[in-house]
Amino acid sequence: MMPPLTTSVPVPHMPFRIDFATGIVSLGSCFADEIGKRLRDGDFYVELNPFGTLYNPASIAAALHRLIDDREITADDLVFQDDLYHSWHHHGSFSRPTPEETLEACNGRIHQAHQALGSAKLLMVTFGSAWVFEHEGQVVANCHKVPQQEFLRRRLSVDDIVALWRPLLDELHALYPQLAVLFSVSPIRHMADGLHGNQLSKSTLLLAIDELITHYSSLITHHSSLVYYPAYELVLDELRDYRYFGPDMCHPSDLAVEIVWEHFQRATMVGAVRQQAQFNRKQHKQERHIPLHPAPTPAV
Repeated sequence: MMPPLTTSVPVPHMPFRIDFATGIVSLGSCFADEIGKRLRDGDFYVELNPFGTLYNPASIAAALHRLIDDREITADDLVFQDDLYHSWHHHGSFSRPTPEETLEACNGRIHQAHQALGSAKLLMVTFGSAWVFEHEGQVVANCHKVPQQEFLRRRLSVDDIVALWRPLLDELHALYPQLAVLFSVSPIRHMADGLHGNQLSKSTLLLAIDELITHYSSLITHHSSLVYYPAYELVLDELRDYRYFGPDMCHPSDLAVEIVWEHFQRATMVGAVRQQAQFNRKQHKQERHIPLHPAPTPAV
């Protein structure tokens, strides 16, 4: 008898279910984008990365505080680099040629996401890296190609992350008691940190999430819907084969993300919702398809 060729990672059913009436807010690394886009294509209501891709827990926490307060960024939050104005709190996709355009792009999404958070039932948070860059004492979400000597680079500790997120989770629970929070860690390797540095970073993120969940599960009035989703383990353990990675050998391939998406659906949706979501995705894919040789327009 042939031994199994994969290590199965059990994915427990989440203590909540999502459907097409469930408001979802998703923040974090580019892996959060991949799952968020699939949810959106399935016709779920998703407010996806309103600050663009964020990697570290400090920047994600700061983004959530800003969404809770509906607090705009100002000209003091901008930096001019390579002919564009950038926000220290946002991904480069929000950068524009003038400060007014940048502020409009950033603050428009902040107001939109603030409204979405108020009615959301699920907050999805994906940590990518524990390494941070500080500029003038402030952790930035993106360096925007500003010279590296202007930054202090350091790795957050487990205690640093827990200290940031405990009061934030308390505030979220007090303001939005209906909100479930799902944590995950991105399986994407950050090779710039080195393989050992990447492992230390991912381990820090995993330990911090576990400490947060353990802390709240021990309370009488705890966050009953504070959970961990094992996307990291699914890719690096169950799918530990380079055929499941892209050309850079660091990012999961489309096939790997689809497998994680299938696991995610089974963990969070009932069968009828999964089937409808699959149908919706196929419809959207057909709508986006452009014929290679379109039919000629009939003569009038």
